[in-house]
Amino acid sequence: MGIQALYTAATGMQALDFKLNVVANNLANIETVAFKKSRVNFEDIFYQALEEPGKRNALDAPTPTGKLVGLGVQVSGTQLDFRQGSFDITSQALDLAIQGDGLFQVQAILDGQEQIAYTRAGNFTLNALGEIVLANSVGSRLEPVITIPQDAVEIVVNQQGLVQVRTQGSAQFSDVGQIQLARFINSAGLKQVGRNLFQETEASGPPILGNPTQDGLGEIQQGQLELSNVDPVRELVELIRTQRSFELNSQSIQSSDQVLQTINNLRRF
Repeated sequence: MGIQALYTAATGMQALDFKLNVVANNLANIETVAFKKSRVNFEDIFYQALEEPGKRNALDAPTPTGKLVGLGVQVSGTQLDFRQGSFDITSQALDLAIQGDGLFQVQAILDGQEQIAYTRAGNFTLNALGEIVLANSVGSRLEPVITIPQDAVEIVVNQQGLVQVRTQGSAQFSDVGQIQLARFINSAGLKQVGRNLFQETEASGPPILGNPTQDGLGEIQQGQLELSNVDPVRELVELIRTQRSFELNSQSIQSSDQVLQTINNLRRF
């Protein structure tokens, strides 16, 4: 009658509410350094087969179609979009961007213990020990650890990730560390843990480590930051589409309710 339509439309509203939350998060992080937007994937729920396609009819011939009723929609997952964002030239020595594939490695506290995490954000700074750390809320330390001498007056990071400094009173640059990058066979399988960090999962596969410009890894651009890859125009269009689709599903519920009211008001004479 109309009861199944109520449940089917409800699955649509629930799925679209989930998508609205994802779109809102994309828009909220439009100014977050190197933020990677997410896309919601949907799939239809299993079908109620009232009559199977190909069923033999009275003439012993297979019917060309069947009678199947879908039971709605569900969210199959969210998919990270790792396309590179545009670059912002800051001219800051410890602002680093990756041109191409790869992620920085940092030491982060995850699940109550220190673990390796990964990030595209390159807004680095120094802590009290002179170590290069990510300028997030907890100051995640770059891995491998690179320490800048206290008397350093100039820091240079080349495209291959070699970090050199010039100390006060010296005209020569000396090497202090080598930045390593990581890439994954399935970057979309990384887990977002907040603070611009990603965590390795079974879906992402193990990290493939190497120096910048080697083994398919990108190069380092000093004095630049990668911006969010969120397209505000596209996200606003998605926002409007989601709202309209939600309204259509609510209209289906109203129509189903009216059908049920009509049935309940029937009188036998």
